[in-house]
Amino acid sequence: MTKDSAADGRPVALVTGASSGIGAATCARLARAGWYPLLSGTDTVRLAEIARRTGGTALPVDLSESDGPEELARRALAVSGRVDALIANAGVGWRGPFTGMPLDRLNHMVTLNLTAPLRLARVLLPEMVERGSGCLVLTGSIVGRLGVREEAVYSATKAALGMFAESLRYELRGTGVRVRLLLPGVVDTPYFSRRGTPYHRDRPRPVPPERIAEAVLALLTGRREELVVPGWLRVPERLHGTAPALFRRLAGRFD
Repeated sequence: MTKDSAADGRPVALVTGASSGIGAATCARLARAGWYPLLSGTDTVRLAEIARRTGGTALPVDLSESDGPEELARRALAVSGRVDALIANAGVGWRGPFTGMPLDRLNHMVTLNLTAPLRLARVLLPEMVERGSGCLVLTGSIVGRLGVREEAVYSATKAALGMFAESLRYELRGTGVRVRLLLPGVVDTPYFSRRGTPYHRDRPRPVPPERIAEAVLALLTGRREELVVPGWLRVPERLHGTAPALFRRLAGRFD
């Protein structure tokens, strides 16, 4: 199979964390919109099934391995010859007091949530810049803007991802390559069971991953640089920015 023959002229999207949740829903939505998905994840059985349903290609790679991001980029380019959009969605969580967080969980979270997408972008962006087109969609989180008790490291990784997006936009201005940031709230995915503690709050209510997938497509095709889903979370975000002391007092009442 020659390069680009798999995509058959369709735009190519590399989606990490594609074996479940937001990633799986994103692959399905992009496929319906005419994209060719390259699916990355570690659950090989689920990944193969989702690739079959979406008509994409499964690329099972562990991004937490020492050469994982570079290996994924190489395999993606070997399949399609190019990547038009990188949807950096893979991530893990952990909830509990920071002082009790196991070191291996801390290192794994920083590697997967932050280092891996930066390394993937480092490999894939030069070809996008040379071509004069492309898009990087980073899946952050509203907690990267607001912070959440007992999720200090997760919040920190998402905050860093947001600042990476902001800084990279300035660097890539005029190149034709776009940088987008997605800021979901609570999403109904296996994330909470995998982190070891269920979601226990009444508000905000979890939104389905298909709603986040629609937001990914909107970022790819529209002019917005950031999207918060659901949109009402912009209200506490703005309060945090304009009156941080008041926000912290109010947040403490509902924590």
